[in-house]
Amino acid sequence: QVQLVESGGGLVQPGGSLRLSCAVSGLNYYAIGWFRQAPGKEREGVSGTINYDGTTYYADSVKGRFTFSRDNAKTTVYLQMNNLKPEDTAVYYCATTNRISTGLLLPNYYDNWGQGTQVTVSS
Repeated sequence: QVQLVESGGGLVQPGGSLRLSCAVSGLNYYAIGWFRQAPGKEREGVSGTINYDGTTYYADSVKGRFTFSRDNAKTTVYLQMNNLKPEDTAVYYCATTNRISTGLLLPNYYDNWGQGTQVTVSS
């Protein structure tokens, strides 16, 4: 099974930037996604990427501010977060799935999760 380890979270002021990393051991997955969960809220999709061609989908709330990328070996994926807002505060997770689906932003399609990293946006 693919192992996932997130890092890079922290405290940042509104308007600031952070880059999250997810170390990925293994290539056997159809898609990889970034998700977040704020206190008292359901987990929501941030981005979803098809492994073989890199096609990436973003939630409307982060389009133009967040960018997915990965290294050439696909051993680490990143989420560059710019112009952060207080409502971006959440625990951020990366996750993988072997299910072929168009629901790449839906948490229920993913069955392999990292432990999460906290992002707090506050002045």
